[in-house]
Amino acid sequence: MSDSIQYCTFFLGEFLFGLEVGQVREVLRAQRITRVPLAPAMFSGLINLRGQIITAVDLRQRLQLNTARSVPGSVNVIVQVNKGTVSFLVDGMSEVVDVERRALEPLPETLRGVARQLVKGVHKLPKQLLLILFPERVLDLQIV
Repeated sequence: MSDSIQYCTFFLGEFLFGLEVGQVREVLRAQRITRVPLAPAMFSGLINLRGQIITAVDLRQRLQLNTARSVPGSVNVIVQVNKGTVSFLVDGMSEVVDVERRALEPLPETLRGVARQLVKGVHKLPKQLLLILFPERVLDLQIV
């Protein structure tokens, strides 16, 4: 077992989030989204990815971040989860970072709200804090 793990990182506002590289299938520019009537607000709608219909989740909405501003150039991060494939809408991509497994720290006490249940830990990077997401929990509607 390797002593390090790679994360695909992305921005939501000024916050840096990460998913394990093995969970990310691909990254796409903003796609045309078909809205689904009466769906929970976190679900932006559906996208057609080469004939496969995929649910698009607005991570800003899901993490209860400021959703008032629209971000030009938003990105779809296509993620493999237990329930299939999903698209996470994010503000922009950063880079793939390699960090030591033992460097994963518990959540800071200042992290509040739904994010406490959707973030599994943090890594202190030289310039910023990296919040690691549980992608399966993002889809769990019981977590509010």
